[in-house]
Parts: sequence; structure tokens; C-alpha cells
Amino acid sequence: MRIEARPLPAQLPDLGNLPPLLTRLYAARGVQSVEELDKGLARLVPYQQLKGIDAAVELLVEALAQRQRILIVGDFDADGATASTVGVLGLRLLGAAHVDYLVPNRFEYGYGLTPEIVAVALERQPDLLLTVDNGISSVDGVAAAKAAGLTVLVTDHHLPGPELPAADAIVNPNQPGCDFPSKAMAGVGVMFYVLLALRARLRENGWFASRTEPNLGELLDLVALGSVADVVPLDANNRILVHQGLARIRAGRARPGLRAILEVAGRDHRRITSTDLGFILGPRLNAAGRLDDMSLGIECLLCDDEALARDMAVQLDQLNQDRKAIEQGMQREALAQLKDLSLDDMPFGLCLFEPDWHQGVIGILASRLKERYHRPAIAFADAGEGMLKGSARSVPGLHIRDALDAVAARHPGLISKFGGHAMAAGLSLPQENFGAFAVAFDAEVRRQLCEDDLTGRLLSDGQLDATEFHLELARALRNAGPWGQHFPEPLFHGVFQIVNQRIVGERHLKLVLKTECGSVQLDGIAFNIDRDVWPNPTLRWAELAYKLDLNEFRGNETVQLMVAHIAPR
Repeated sequence: MRIEARPLPAQLPDLGNLPPLLTRLYAARGVQSVEELDKGLARLVPYQQLKGIDAAVELLVEALAQRQRILIVGDFDADGATASTVGVLGLRLLGAAHVDYLVPNRFEYGYGLTPEIVAVALERQPDLLLTVDNGISSVDGVAAAKAAGLTVLVTDHHLPGPELPAADAIVNPNQPGCDFPSKAMAGVGVMFYVLLALRARLRENGWFASRTEPNLGELLDLVALGSVADVVPLDANNRILVHQGLARIRAGRARPGLRAILEVAGRDHRRITSTDLGFILGPRLNAAGRLDDMSLGIECLLCDDEALARDMAVQLDQLNQDRKAIEQGMQREALAQLKDLSLDDMPFGLCLFEPDWHQGVIGILASRLKERYHRPAIAFADAGEGMLKGSARSVPGLHIRDALDAVAARHPGLISKFGGHAMAAGLSLPQENFGAFAVAFDAEVRRQLCEDDLTGRLLSDGQLDATEFHLELARALRNAGPWGQHFPEPLFHGVFQIVNQRIVGERHLKLVLKTECGSVQLDGIAFNIDRDVWPNPTLRWAELAYKLDLNEFRGNETVQLMVAHIAPR
């Protein structure tokens, strides 16, 4: 792992009267004007720029007026769960008479609006099928729904394939011909935008003359959660959505289910950050879809009863504990497969499979392997009937969905189906093709990356002076976000003296440190360290990459370094 300076533009932008450090941090993350730092809702990109939004609104206006039965078909991850919840709650707030949801069980039906899930949907006798966080690649599923006489509205954010489904309307910022500038919106963000557009049309039509016009801002806590948990890039538009959602949570105005998950996790809602959305709330919600049925997560978010919401939050927490245990076992097996390989012998693109690996956890395993070995990784599980299901994670420089597309083009028939984003994707293939696919995938990665691309690197925002390790700066950095994908939390580096080191919580390294000049003593914590290496009682000096954070204990706040990397010096 090497530490490199985060690039800065040749000339820093004028961002008003910000402290020089914040100006540098924002400039390094692509901020070019002070307007980009405005997190007010008025700065959201107008919904009118979304292709297909007018057609979508017309379908929904008719559905509301005709009291049609609307069935939302979601996805089984946190984005899909929050998008489903936002759709149900929002349409009910706007006056829909019949709104229900359906989430495919990943172990029975797989992802998206398939013909099989359409058959299940028809049992609910819907008039309108509304997809959230899926549908753009559901050519056969939409055709099946249309053949059954249903109206189909697709809302999605995934990249489309060569053929679009023949839906009655499609809203997706990534569909061809859409000029909406925020291509990074999550599925829940797209659904929220559809509701904004629908409310505006209903207002024009006089719909609210006899009913209360709802405040759709009440849904922003869910929009923030789904956006961060889906790891979409936090461009200016997404930062507004996340900031506004965090503000609602901190003010105690989040949904009862969301508050319950936080409470069970031992997190104070008043101090929650975007990191908590991604690493505390997201995994607990995702655990339902990974191990059981995401309906539990959606019901928790929909629930208005505090006691019932807490019961469901406890169940989600237990599922997450189960998921951790399964994941750790899979990691041990994966590392055993690779233990005899040096980095020189290791494939550029990793493909691993064990017959007993859990389908719902292979995505996390692929992420862990990618982080450990700094190369694209795909973990496969047995999907039954001679098929394997794979989950892929990538590194900077390799668009994983496009890489799979290239493999499919060079080797027709090798992959049964695939889809995804630049950094994450999913695929299916016959088990007999696994060996050939592993070779083909490695060859494609080698075509696109060199050895230098596989060296892990951390981009640092520089070194902090000993005088800068204070609460005011730590608070300012926390409030300068929200931080997230493509808008990373500030990371600094420096050499520190190790005064004390001990293991806490089995796998975390608690540190007492002094700055290089010895003038300031600080606490530090490194999570999930290698127990074969740490603690190291002979080590007195180390180079750290760290985030400046706050630690609260018994009502007292102190500065703490969140250590992302530690190496002997």
C-alpha cells in the first residue's frame, strides 16, 4: 500500500471565506464554485430534465384518478428497499387508493422484473406495475407484463443494455437521450424525483383542493439511506439529498423503523453521519435481503408503531450478526484458496467459487478480496440447476460491467446474463463454464490494467500540523460533508510515535500516539487489523493514514484518529 498526494487543480477556486484547508479539500474533490456547496433543496436539478418524466406522471395521475391498484416491484438491497418504501409512502401521501409492493426473493427468482416474478405479481391483480431500482434490463419481464394487460412504468438507475424494455414509460437518468446531469442518482433518488414531478402535476390539476398537499421532504431520510448504502457517487445533487436526509435524522424526524435500527445498533441519531448510513444502517437493512427476505426490512421502514418497529429492528440486527459469521467463514475459505500464491503469481482478475458459499454474501466477500489484494474480484455461489451466480467488485481503472460485456462479446455463450455498474456487477453462468470464464476474465483485466494499477494506494490530503489536532477542526470536517463515494472523507497522513497499543473487540487495534515532534498525544483506532501482525510491541514509530474524528465517552468529546493504514517507520 502506498500513500500518494491527492491531486489539486493548478488554481484553487474561489469558494468564499472558507478556511484554506477546507478550500483545498473541496477543490481536490472537484468543487469549482461556491454554489456547489449549497445544500438547500432549491439547488436540486429540476425533475423536468429527466427523460420520460412526463409520460410517467401521466400514468400515475390516471392511476390515482381511477383508483387503480399499483404494485411496486423492488430490489432486495438497501437501495431497492428504501426505493420501495419511498414509493409506497409517497404514493399514499399523494392520494393513491391501492399501493402495495413485491420484492423478489433472491434465492427463488433472482434480480429484477423477470417473467417469473410477473406471474407472482399477477396474483395481486395490479393495474400498474412500477419498478424501482430495477427494470431497465427486464426486456422479457416487461413483455410478459404487457402481454398480461398491465401498464408498466420502469424507474431505475442502472446502465441499460443494448435493448430497452417496451414499458409504457421509463425514467432512468442513464437511459439513452436523457440529459439529466446527475447520472449518479440511486434508485431511491429516481423514485423521489418521480414523486416530486407527480405532486407538481397534481397541484396543477387541483388535486389538493380537497386534500392536504404532503411534504415529500418527510421521505428524505430514506433517500439519504438508500443513496449512501448503494455507494453511488456523491455529486452535488446527491450531496443535497443526503445532507437533507441526515438533517431530518439528526432532528429526530426520521421514520420510526430507521430510528429503531439506529437505537438497536447503539447509535445516537443526533450525531449520525453519512458513514453511519453506509456502515451501520445499510448492512442491517441489507442483511434481510442477503439471508432471508427484504420484506422484513421494508416492513420495518414502513412501520408507524414504535414497539413493532423495534422488534423488527432487533430481527434485522440478528440477521446482520448471522451474516457476519457466514462472511468470516467464507473469507477463511477464500484466503485458503489463495494462500499459496504470491502476488506475482496471482491472476489480475480473481474468480473464486466454493459449492457451499452463500448467495447473499458473495458480494461482500468479493469486496473483501478486492480490498485485500487490490484487484477486481468475483465470488461465485451455487445457484442450483447447474448454474453459478457471481458478484463482482472492481478497482479504479476497470469498469466491471463493461469488462463483463467484453468477455461476453469475445466468448459468446460463456456468460448467461450480467449487469451492473462501473464498480460492482452481477452475473450468472453454467458451472461447467467457470474455469473458462476465470481465464477469460483474467485476460480481459490484463488487457485493461497493468501491474501498477493493482498496487493499493491511498490518496492523502496531506499532513496536519500538531496545532491542528483539535475539536474545532474535527467538527468542521464532519460538518463539511456529507462524504462518500467520489467525494471521500478527508484522509491525512504522518509519522507518529506509538506510546501504547492493545487489541479491543477481538480485531481492533487501540493506539495511544504522539505527534512526530512529541508535543501532542492522541488516541487512535484501527479496525479489523491483521492479528498476525498486530500488536507489535517492538514497534515504536509508524506511518499512519488517518481521518480526524471525534470520540464521545461519558459526555466528553475528544479527538481520535481513525486509522486507515499503518506501517512501520
